[in-house]
Order: sequence, then structure tokens, then C-alpha cells
Amino acid sequence: MDYQSLLERVYQETEAFKGQGKVADYIPALKQVDPNRFGMALATVDGGLFTCGDVHVPFSIQSISKVFTLALALKREGEKVWTRVGREPSGHPFNSLVQLEHEQGFPRNPFINAGALVVTDILLDSLSKPLEEILTFISELAGSGSVTVDEAVACSEEEKGDRNAALAHFIKSFGNIRHAVEEVLNLYFRHCAITMTCTGLARAFLFLASKGRHPGTGEAVLTSSLTKRLNSLMMTSGLYNESGEFAYRVGLPSKSGVGGGIVSVLPGHFSLAVWGPELDACGNSLRGIEALDRFTTYSGLSVF
Repeated sequence: MDYQSLLERVYQETEAFKGQGKVADYIPALKQVDPNRFGMALATVDGGLFTCGDVHVPFSIQSISKVFTLALALKREGEKVWTRVGREPSGHPFNSLVQLEHEQGFPRNPFINAGALVVTDILLDSLSKPLEEILTFISELAGSGSVTVDEAVACSEEEKGDRNAALAHFIKSFGNIRHAVEEVLNLYFRHCAITMTCTGLARAFLFLASKGRHPGTGEAVLTSSLTKRLNSLMMTSGLYNESGEFAYRVGLPSKSGVGGGIVSVLPGHFSLAVWGPELDACGNSLRGIEALDRFTTYSGLSVF
């Protein structure tokens, strides 16, 4: 497969989608991002790297960080994680309160905000220096490149974080958050404010294409069974309430963030990170989805 030519073809074809989405504006710091940025980076399990566009520009990964925090929680706690958070698609917006009341503070999955808050609470139990250890974990997966927290974005999220605070307090009222809400929110906002490049993200997700093993060292990040489960959750819930449509169009386990990033995985083959800040109505990168749709259509590579 000529990945480089394919990426360049997709890049050119999707330029027509510039201006059709909207940069996230409910987090003030994200409003400043150049909407015309776009990049794609594909890392293969045998060490190849293919890139096109703005792949070396750091951006806020936002909810993509939930994959890393879930991986860390599974690594530390294993299947016990599922006693506190579910594995079902929600069918509601990522910050919805609706299901939490009906389901008594038990979030549907770890990728909606409620579920990620519970996972964050779990990490506060199991890590002595949670933010530092999260950053180290991601840096080791990425292998190179900067993995930092953008404090301006984190503070922006805190200022506009009333809905997340409501979610956390509501979950705590049912006993499913054990630490102080302020402590949970502080860590949550900061891991969502991590900045990386497309290249770094593609490399950092390679363990999910390699049966849970770090492709550089061969060491186990997760067991192959937990890796399978994490990939399946990305397939069913990785793009919020657009997950079904995305699975239909793209056919790869993926996770998005409102910073405009999407990372997709084809187990045994590659991880592919795209970044386009303009979002569709569901909060996912509009051009990114168009690019991934074309990539899997032209290449014939998907899990189906």
C-alpha cells in the first residue's frame, strides 16, 4: 500500500471542506486556533511513518486523552474499572446529565464526560502523582515529541466548566466519585488540555494496533484482551453520538476530541491521526471524518 500517495490524495480532495465546520467556541482558548489547519500522520506497526499537512503543529487533544486515562486505569485496576463505569453507547451528547439520574450515577461508557470523570477519580486512587504519571505514560508511548498541558486551555475549561462540575457532583451524590469534586475536575481539565502533534498521537496509539505492546520496546502496555476491549469501545463510543455513523462510514476504532483531532486504529497494521479544528454538529472534526472516510474507501482497509 502506497500510504504516502493516498494521504496526499485525501488531503487534496478534502480541501473543499474548509469553512464548512466551526471551531469549538465554548472553550474560549480553542476559539483562537487557525481553522484552516489540517494534518494527517500514519504510523505502521513495523516502524513506518507517513505524513501530510500540519503534522508537527501541537494542538489540544481534548477527549482523545480519555483513551490514555482509560488505558492507565485498566493497566492498574484491570476489569474492576467496569464496576464503576459501563461499556454501552450513550446516544446522548458527551456532556449530558439525562442518563445519570436514571442510571444512578453509573456512566454509560468511559468516553462521555461522566465516564471520564469516574476514570479520573480511579486514577486519583491508584497514582501517587496523577498528572505527572499520565504525561509520562503518554510520552513513553509517543516516543518523541512534546507532551505538555496547555494551562491557558485548562483554565479556560475551568472557567466554563459548570456542566462538568454538575456531572461530577451528581455522580458523587451516588457515591461513584470518591475524591473531592474540585480535585477530580482539576485533573480532568488538565489531561484534556494536553497538547500533542498528529505525529505524536499516531505513534502513541500504536500499542492499540500491536495487541497492547509498545511497538518500540515490545513491552506490554495492556494485555491483548484489554487492548481488544479498548478498541471495541472506541468503535462503539469513540465519537460520542456520531459513533454509529462514523463506524458505518469509516470502519475503524477511533477517538475524537473537540480540539479537532481524531485517531483511528487498524489492529495489526497502523494508527492514523488527523487534525482539522473545524467541527461538525456533533463536535467531531468535519474534514477529519471526510478524510478518514476516503482513506478507508480508497484503501479498502478497515475492520470490516
